[in-house]
Amino acid sequence: MKNNMVIAETERLILRRYMEADLEDLHEYLSNPNVVEFEPYQPMSFEEVKEELKERISSDETIAVELKENHKLIGNVYLGKRDFYALEMRYVLNDAYWNRGYAHESCAELMKLAFENGVHRIYAECDPENRNSWKLLEALGFTREAHLRKNVYFWCDEKGEPIWKDTFIYGRLREE
Repeated sequence: MKNNMVIAETERLILRRYMEADLEDLHEYLSNPNVVEFEPYQPMSFEEVKEELKERISSDETIAVELKENHKLIGNVYLGKRDFYALEMRYVLNDAYWNRGYAHESCAELMKLAFENGVHRIYAECDPENRNSWKLLEALGFTREAHLRKNVYFWCDEKGEPIWKDTFIYGRLREE
C-alpha cells in the first residue's frame, strides 16, 4: 500500500483511500441486507459494487476503514464537504465488526483531523429507528439538533405511495 493512500492510523485501524483490491470486502458488506437496512439503497450485486468501488477510488470523501491486524476492509466513513466549513458524516460497517468500537474509533480520529484542519461543524443524519447510529453520534459528542418528521422516503409501497421516514439531525462544533 502506498503511503499517500493512508489518511490516519489508530490503535487498531488504518483509515485510507479505496483501492481495487477492496472489491471482495466491499461487496461483503454492501450486499448484506442487515448492513444496508437504514441506507437509501438496496443490497448491491457484485456488478453494482464494482461500479461503486470506481466511485470510491476517485473520491476523497469516502474513507476506507481497514483492520491493522489482517488488512481486511471492514467499512467506511464518508466526510462530504458542505458550505460554511462544514462536513456531513456518514458511516457503514460490516456487521461482523459491529459493537467492537471500530466505528467510534474511526469517526473520532477523522473528526479530530477535520477540526484540526479548519472544519467548523460536522453534522450527521440518521433514522430514529437506527438506535446504534444515534447512540454512536451521542458517544462522539454530537448534539441532536432536530427531529424531522416524515421528511424523506427511499421506497414506495405496493401501490406506489411513498413510505415516509423521520430523520434525526446531529451536529458537533469544533469548540465542543
